[in-house]
Amino acid sequence: MKTIAFAFLLSILNVYSQDISGDWSGTAKRGDKLITFVFNIELENATYSTTMSVPNFRISGIKPSATTFTNGALIIDGSNVGMSYEAEFNNELHQFEGTYKEGGLVMPLNLKKGAVKIVDQRRPQEPVKPYPYYEEEVVFKNSEANVLLAGTLTFPNKNGKFPVVILISGSGPQDRDETFMGHKPFLVLADHLTKKGIGVLRFDDRGQGESTGDFGSATTEDFSKDVLHAIAYLKTRKDVDKKNIGLIGHSEGGIIAPLAANNSKDVAFMVLLASTGISGAELSVMQSKTLREFPVKDEEAYEKNTRKAIAIVTSNKSESEIEQELTTHYNDFLIPILASLNVPEEKINLFIERQVKSSIKPWSRYFLQYNPSVEIEKLQIPVLSLNGSKDTQVNAKINQNGIRQALIKGGNKDYKIIELKGLNHFFQECKIGKMDEYRKIEQTFSPIALKEISNWILKRI
Repeated sequence: MKTIAFAFLLSILNVYSQDISGDWSGTAKRGDKLITFVFNIELENATYSTTMSVPNFRISGIKPSATTFTNGALIIDGSNVGMSYEAEFNNELHQFEGTYKEGGLVMPLNLKKGAVKIVDQRRPQEPVKPYPYYEEEVVFKNSEANVLLAGTLTFPNKNGKFPVVILISGSGPQDRDETFMGHKPFLVLADHLTKKGIGVLRFDDRGQGESTGDFGSATTEDFSKDVLHAIAYLKTRKDVDKKNIGLIGHSEGGIIAPLAANNSKDVAFMVLLASTGISGAELSVMQSKTLREFPVKDEEAYEKNTRKAIAIVTSNKSESEIEQELTTHYNDFLIPILASLNVPEEKINLFIERQVKSSIKPWSRYFLQYNPSVEIEKLQIPVLSLNGSKDTQVNAKINQNGIRQALIKGGNKDYKIIELKGLNHFFQECKIGKMDEYRKIEQTFSPIALKEISNWILKRI
């Protein structure tokens, strides 16, 4: 008996001290859907780091901020990207058994050593190599932030001098293709533009893919500085027409672009895709109602409480004071609503905790106080604004009115604003425009929208 106990103890000690480097994968269930996760864990100088992939969603290169493995307990802290995974190692089954959390989502997830076979889920519009144009992997530096940004640069040919657009992704951690819901809209857009004679630079956000840095601590203004360094990089190249460097921003990218352009003399034109023209605070109030996943009895009271939360977040108080005040407000405001819907107390508390953590991040506090119309008003370069009529995230009429009024007020003489019928936030032809529809649509980017973009640019270069 002592021999067995001693052997068991040795095996436990071996697990606790072992190097867990390599691929770990597992499947979690959400409703009737199975979601596969792959965590690549690396050990360097006694410190672990993790890169996460979600093959179902074609997401890869997600870099959680910290990974620890102590006494059989694995903690992957992805607070910088809105997720976490905590697990204990089961020595008998040789697997980690734990819980994956993202936003208000909580799923049991067990991980076994080894990767999974990833089935190619390429959408019909995605190009297949070899491409009929020149492609180059590039890296440039934001020296101020000490961040290396990795991306892909495409030209119609290897030789020559070409106009180039920089693609700027929407909110949340994005790779260079803006991979989302099984689609790669920036890959499709870059392919279309390059075939039309326009060079394209697209790059991974900070801390994503091959780029370094911490995404979670950055603001919209920080991202605009990354764009400025992208412009500076393009100016060093002999194959770039320096008089024809443009910006194309999607969603949040559409409010980053004006901020960058107004701090550069080298932006020749701009395309805003599903961009906002109202303040972050007003957009958040609208989205809190249109994107909310639960009903409320009193919409007026709900909006009043949402505005109070925004006022708390944007106050000049210390972070700890804001966190405490916001937690108290959410407890008073949200618990009665969610409890009346029979949401378990544990899930309510987790939801509120994550709402508070998300709200006090630098990005949120900056975004809520930023009004893109102020920057749009300053633009004296050609501007194209496209929004989809069925966009449920960014209302086309309200936001394009804000963009239009800002351009008129600033005296811009060359702008075009189009509401494209039947398109959603990602410019897919759709039925209702809701977020859960994106993945079901095979089309990645409406040909009508692609044509509007390329035709407009070609007339101005």
